[in-house]
Amino acid sequence: MKTITPIAEFIEGEKIQGFYLCVEKHLRHTRSGDLYLELQLRDRSGSVNAKLWDKVEELGAKFAAGDPVAVSGQVEQYNQRLQLIIKKINRASIQHYARYGYDPGLIVPTSDRDPKELWKTLTRHIRRMKNPDLRRLVSNIYRRRRDRLLFLPASMSIHHNYRGGYLEHVLSMVEIAVFLADHYRLDRDLLLTGVLLHDIGKVDELQGEFSTEYSDEGNFIGHIVSGNDIVRDGLAAQENFPRELALKVRHMVLAHQGTHEWGSPRKPVFREALVLHLIDNLDAKLNLLERIVDDDPNAGNWTDLRNYFRTALFKGDDGSDKTG
Repeated sequence: MKTITPIAEFIEGEKIQGFYLCVEKHLRHTRSGDLYLELQLRDRSGSVNAKLWDKVEELGAKFAAGDPVAVSGQVEQYNQRLQLIIKKINRASIQHYARYGYDPGLIVPTSDRDPKELWKTLTRHIRRMKNPDLRRLVSNIYRRRRDRLLFLPASMSIHHNYRGGYLEHVLSMVEIAVFLADHYRLDRDLLLTGVLLHDIGKVDELQGEFSTEYSDEGNFIGHIVSGNDIVRDGLAAQENFPRELALKVRHMVLAHQGTHEWGSPRKPVFREALVLHLIDNLDAKLNLLERIVDDDPNAGNWTDLRNYFRTALFKGDDGSDKTG
């Protein structure tokens, strides 16, 4: 079996071969009018831009965006970033490439944490909820969607955008919420319910086995409205659910983005709803910043400024003590 090179181990000038996920595929024209393909490739170790200059129509017909691909090519540097010049490319499958080392688990970014362990920890938090109405609501909604939630990313391209990212994000928020509920004397069960259900509409908004994309429902409706529908249906299935409490739960789903500019139909109007929004934003932004720093290919203490935050981010020093 030939050596498979993860993207994180690319070195300028080396010839490589491996299996990657084609996240984006764009047909372009050079200044002289010739066709070429510009791709974004990804595996569990990172991502890289790639270009195909030769046999564009022939090789381009073999795969589509969202497909796993088998690739061979040469690593070059362009605009101070590594890129891959592709020589051969084909759609990868277990049937044809397993004997060469292809494993779908190698190409799909995945949470470092075991999704089944994340699930067990979350269900323990749910069982500890003292309000029986909220506990049953969350338990029923989660149990019916377990298979999707285990591997669902938290977003398509921003924070926790990898398999298992949804549960990782929600559990992190739960742990923060437990502390803040005690610190600010909040309704702990109501806040936890908001945390656990705020993004539940993602089960309908996102789809895709390898590369996540928006479903028709995601494009037409979005996860906030879909989440409200899921919660509303869950509430309707429970008898004698307190009316004001039901309205608060639905409001938290509708207001968790915080502002209209961020796509939120409502702004938070009570303390638990505001804290939910702040926890969500905090956990998402920290995850995003950490991934930008970890994935930055540049040498030195600072990242490229072309990122979500639009500024160079500090990566840390070399560990030497410069205070003496």
